[in-house]
Amino acid sequence: MSEFARLQSLTEQLLSAARQAGADQADAVAVSAAAVSVDVRAGKLEHAERAEGVEIGLRVLLGGRQACVSASDHSARTIQEIAARAVAMARETPIDDNLGLAEIDQLTRDTDSSRLDLYDHGADPTPEALQDAALRAEAAALAVDGVSKIESASASHSRRQMWISATNGFSAGLGRSGHGLSTIAITGEGTGMERDWAGESRVHLSDMPEPEEIGRLAAERTVDRRGAKKPPTGAFPILYDERVASGLIGHLVSAVNGAAVARGASWLRDALGEQVLPAGFDLIELPHLARMGGSRIFDAEGLPTADRALVRDGVLQGWTLDLATARKLGMESTASAMRGAGSPPSPGVTNLALTPGTSTRDELIRDMGRGLIVTSMLGASINSTTGDYSRGASGFWVENGQITHAVNECTIAGNLRDMLMHVTAANDLRDWRAMRVPSLLVEGMTLAGE
Repeated sequence: MSEFARLQSLTEQLLSAARQAGADQADAVAVSAAAVSVDVRAGKLEHAERAEGVEIGLRVLLGGRQACVSASDHSARTIQEIAARAVAMARETPIDDNLGLAEIDQLTRDTDSSRLDLYDHGADPTPEALQDAALRAEAAALAVDGVSKIESASASHSRRQMWISATNGFSAGLGRSGHGLSTIAITGEGTGMERDWAGESRVHLSDMPEPEEIGRLAAERTVDRRGAKKPPTGAFPILYDERVASGLIGHLVSAVNGAAVARGASWLRDALGEQVLPAGFDLIELPHLARMGGSRIFDAEGLPTADRALVRDGVLQGWTLDLATARKLGMESTASAMRGAGSPPSPGVTNLALTPGTSTRDELIRDMGRGLIVTSMLGASINSTTGDYSRGASGFWVENGQITHAVNECTIAGNLRDMLMHVTAANDLRDWRAMRVPSLLVEGMTLAGE
């Protein structure tokens, strides 16, 4: 029996048990996953870990009530116990008339994800091969003048297969693989110590950059941070480097999530059809990109996915919705349901792309005159209702359009609605990113440093 056939059989057993226990509707998930990771330090193996197993999950719906139960044991006895427990739990939950499976005519007819090429069918890398890749990255980083040591170099590989079945007739599976490599380098000692990192991940090993490339980039970024100090306090333009610019757009994505909108906990809850980015900006979801880990033919409720504009020419086009939030808001699902074995569906996005600008990053730096380039962020104070924004940051100071020195221990603040209406994009989009966002210049933010 193939792994997919085994997972499908488990979901069918769960549905059968749910019906016997008294559920009106149910959907079931079975996930088989395996992951290996290796960390090296100082030329030696520091840590190795392997995890694998099968997890099952069942959601039952009973008269507008729902409950989810999951387990790592998938024996026949456990399946019966899960179903009985889920139905008993559902009977105690509040009624929500928005809950329910998709109608049959809403379900996708295309469940073949093979054209997305999300699974690397090559031989799994051995632990020795992962260790060798990590050691090569570490050695390349140490070879860069100014690096005092490597905090860690890590390589990983994972495989995940998932099957979803529901009492409305939907039944389909999806497999994904992943390869990753990262390096964290350190320069200086004591209070003068600075660190930075580089890392990449791909579905297919053949798409991964060489370990030496990742190690060198981590080291070069780290060495550039030598002598970092606090910037001045005041109002300055802030350039979000493409390494962190996706986080800024991520706040917009979170604010248009239907779950937040339905709760009234979104600073964009009244902005549908309004300008949320400058004219000329599109933010597009692209769920069918080949060899990208977030791509999917169907969502977790069995609806067909398609390209979708969240923002078009700067104007907010719609919310990100699963079936329940769509019903609550009187709209149609955007086929955005995601779920794990132990949780009900909730709205989420896959691959996103923001319209790039025409200027290079260097040209934006030149034009900003005096301000801050942010390359890393830590901590966050984001008011989801008002959009008030405050985050710790580090990066580089700019004087007269030129980078002068590294910066640390500062805080940048503003209001997301205002910030996003005053962005200028560079043309430095990078491939192989789930959220493809270029460097973004934001005018007039508050910077707290010295």
